[in-house]
Amino acid sequence: MEIVLQIFLLALGFTMLIKGADFFVDGSSGIASRFGIPQLVVGLTIVAMGTSAPEAAVSISAALKGNAGITIGNVAGSNILNILIILGLTAFLTKKVVPVASSTIKYEMPFMIVITLILLWMGYAGNEISRLEGAGLWVVFLSYLFYLLKMAKKGDDKNQKDDKGETLERGGDKKEKSMAMLLLFTVAGLALIVTGSSVTVDAATAIARIIGLSERFIGLTIVALGTSLPELFTSVSAARKGSADIAIGNIVGSNIFNILFVVGTSALIIPVVFESKFIVDFIVAVAACVLLWIFSFSGKSLNRVEGGVLLLGYLGYFIYLL
Repeated sequence: MEIVLQIFLLALGFTMLIKGADFFVDGSSGIASRFGIPQLVVGLTIVAMGTSAPEAAVSISAALKGNAGITIGNVAGSNILNILIILGLTAFLTKKVVPVASSTIKYEMPFMIVITLILLWMGYAGNEISRLEGAGLWVVFLSYLFYLLKMAKKGDDKNQKDDKGETLERGGDKKEKSMAMLLLFTVAGLALIVTGSSVTVDAATAIARIIGLSERFIGLTIVALGTSLPELFTSVSAARKGSADIAIGNIVGSNIFNILFVVGTSALIIPVVFESKFIVDFIVAVAACVLLWIFSFSGKSLNRVEGGVLLLGYLGYFIYLL
């Protein structure tokens, strides 16, 4: 009887994730159109931070309880999943190629690679992320937000130069919704995504325990994937709705947010232990970032074949974990 209940909760969680992703993408992209903010900026900020809420909640809560060691595993696992599984599935399931903005290829992706390498170096050199290093990550995070603010301003300037007809056309039918409705869609969608993620992780974990899977296996697979479910459903939904900038920006922004904000905040609360076993995981994370950048740079987009290669990359990593 218990497993029947958990299967029902699992289905309920997935339903909440699917509907929440639809609402969230509609609302956030509508707000972007209304204010003339580039969808890429929305993907790198509001959507990225919103869908990273589960990772942030798990890591910061653990740090407050004096168990900050979970932070590194959570961030490493989520960042690898974000690229190899989520962007892999997004590219594989979308009929057309997923275009990548030139600014993402030139600036955000190299930045993501650099800060992942910096975190790896911090952990390798000192076996922990100290409070001082956490403060340094926060300084970089604030600088990154300032850069995004400048990007949004450039978007405003560009739209002011365009004629009104073009701006209306870019907004599409989302212009017909009131600002209150767009905000409601965004907030309700995010709430459904976060709640659905929690329900899904709890149900899947319970099912795994009933079946008899180990705690280690559950943590490295189900929980890591579970906290990345918001990114998965949001990115796939955005790509299918033609908001590719939100799909790519969501993942790149989430990975940057996980390192700078999640690890930085956790380290400010209590030094974060960086166990030696995570060095391999972060090498894989760097390799995933570089592979994504190469694919994006070569064709300015992700196609189904490249999505398949990313998925195969995770399969190889999964076999290593086993």
